[in-house]
Amino acid sequence: MDKNRKPFPLLGRMLGWVDKPGSAMRLVYALGALCLVLFALDFTFTPHGHFGFETIPGFFGVYGFVMFTALILAAKGLRRLVKRPEDYYGDTAVDTEDYPEELLDKVDYDA
Repeated sequence: MDKNRKPFPLLGRMLGWVDKPGSAMRLVYALGALCLVLFALDFTFTPHGHFGFETIPGFFGVYGFVMFTALILAAKGLRRLVKRPEDYYGDTAVDTEDYPEELLDKVDYDA
């Protein structure tokens, strides 16, 4: 191991597998499997709810999925209302100003 290279902290070493290629899809599959298991476990007991529809097995799983989907669709619709055009600030934007060349610390790596 290189002496100048600092080792990752403990949490970084524990969660380092998340950054590897393909880990995102593994997480999606694992969460999908967990949701299916929890949905199946909902059929193993008799729920006691305040309302009649709360006693339907799997109701809260389906309700959560429908509400989450509705939230995503509402957010997409809301985005159309509140988004600004790309050139909203026009010429007054700070990032359109030229930075003084003498204040830039340019390094020529090809030299």
